[in-house]
Amino acid sequence: MQENTNGTRTNETTAAYRPRLAFYHANAKGTGCAVQLSLHPAHGCVEGSIRIHLANQKTVGRWSGGTPQFATFDWENEIVATLGFTDLAKCLQVFRGECESIDGDHGLYHRTAKGMTNITLRHLVEPTPGYVLAVSFKPTDAEEARAQTFFTPAEALGLCEAISASMMYVGFGVPNAPEE
Repeated sequence: MQENTNGTRTNETTAAYRPRLAFYHANAKGTGCAVQLSLHPAHGCVEGSIRIHLANQKTVGRWSGGTPQFATFDWENEIVATLGFTDLAKCLQVFRGECESIDGDHGLYHRTAKGMTNITLRHLVEPTPGYVLAVSFKPTDAEEARAQTFFTPAEALGLCEAISASMMYVGFGVPNAPEE
């Protein structure tokens, strides 16, 4: 057990726990996607962000003999994207109706030593109103991985509010918080 700066005691499991906002969208065709978002407040010299983890659907759930078998997602091959302050502001513009997509359907491009990530978010009206988030990652030495999910208008509204509320922590961190 470790003692935190506020005097409470935690074990390694709870100390490493970070709450996540999650959306699980499985479908009968097996083409669904799960999305988890986690807040990483700014601290020290580290900029704040929200990390998005996407996992494509691995298996289709079914009802078998009175026992449900739920769909599973391929978390072993998840795609991770890190959205900083300006990236999140661009997402909010789409959710709030200021524009239909991030940078006119071009999206955000993040280049690292590991490869290139492209993040797009766009508003749809037809055939069903909502928002599509698509992320692709092209490693420098492997095949491109893609994941895409659809947010209903209600999910998008909640996500917009969650991102809006987190912008203070992404920009300025948590006062007097211990560094990660």
